[in-house]
Amino acid sequence: MFLVVLIVVFGAIMLWQSKQAKKQQQQQQDFRTNLQPGTEVITIGRIIGKVVEVDNQYDEIVIDSEGTRMRLALSAIAREYTRPAYVSDDEVDENGNPLPKDEIEAAADDETAQSAEASDEAQEAVEADRAKPSTEAKND
Repeated sequence: MFLVVLIVVFGAIMLWQSKQAKKQQQQQQDFRTNLQPGTEVITIGRIIGKVVEVDNQYDEIVIDSEGTRMRLALSAIAREYTRPAYVSDDEVDENGNPLPKDEIEAAADDETAQSAEASDEAQEAVEADRAKPSTEAKND
């Protein structure tokens, strides 16, 4: 009895996985056939580019990646590319949570003040070095 239940459960899992795989393949095929020029895509080789031309008759696509045009098979397109959002370390706390806007502005003001102070100190050091008499001139 246990063996029968195990076989039925195993068969159900295989059937479910098969349906999921078919569904995913259909979504991928629909995406590839509906590609339009101007869409940013990423290939299976991780090349990022914009679609220039789609030839459904021969299952080919032409993409432009930074001035280089490439003709690829439609199956080489992995997905649409979305550029990840950039978040500066100054805009989040140590746990990665966003800081309130007033804290970000205060941190930027502190940074500006610190860089101005460092610049002033460096300028004073340069001026002090110029004011010192040269030891070479004394030796001559």
